[in-house]
Amino acid sequence: MQPTQLHPRPNMDHWQERVDLAAAFRWTARLNMHEGVANHFSLSINDDGTRFLMNPNQVHFSRIRASDLIEVDANDPDTLNAPGAPDPTAWGLHGGLHRHCAHARCAMHVHSIHATVLATLKDPRLPPIDQNCATFFNRYVIDTHYGGLAFEEEGERCAQLFDDPKKKVMIMGNHGIMIIGDTVADTFNRLYYFERAAETYIRALQTGQPLAVLSDEIAEKTARELENYPEQDARHLAELKAILDEEGSTYAQ
Repeated sequence: MQPTQLHPRPNMDHWQERVDLAAAFRWTARLNMHEGVANHFSLSINDDGTRFLMNPNQVHFSRIRASDLIEVDANDPDTLNAPGAPDPTAWGLHGGLHRHCAHARCAMHVHSIHATVLATLKDPRLPPIDQNCATFFNRYVIDTHYGGLAFEEEGERCAQLFDDPKKKVMIMGNHGIMIIGDTVADTFNRLYYFERAAETYIRALQTGQPLAVLSDEIAEKTARELENYPEQDARHLAELKAILDEEGSTYAQ
């Protein structure tokens, strides 16, 4: 029998969203896509997206529980002065994003190895050399103006680059990756497959052999087919939560 996917806790708002986000943190750590006690995920919880949940300051992804997530208001200038304030760079990057980009309901920023290697290349584009890479054809933006740690000014600048709702990946030059989406499942699934795609590309470059790049027509067709593939993101996250539940993980506490 599969473990239940409902983790009710009526005394805390947005509980199921908290559980989903905590599971994403745990699995990101398991895949070694985290960065010590840095990097951040956020999830909007109001209509205009300006109130959001995110990880507490300097807590390792592998220990985050649903009840640990803090609630942040992107329009509150005193956020960093409050008890339990988020990391300043998390506030700068995610606060700026949720303030200016309402379609970014969920945002995941990591320095995962292969996506970051891609971001360090002189040409950080991801050519469609396989199905995973084709998923992102014409669906990412590239930031080539890294300006240091993502405090408020840098966060505001990056947020402006997500001006096309179709493009839900930002390759942050000399920095890492930012993935946005509609839900935790949607965003984590995109994060997972972008890292896989970047790994395939980096490993292909390492062979020194010419790359077999798909035509624009086939790459776009593949990207559209995968966008419309039924429930893959929800099933992906549900399976990860089932594994965590079977292991007795504390993520849903």
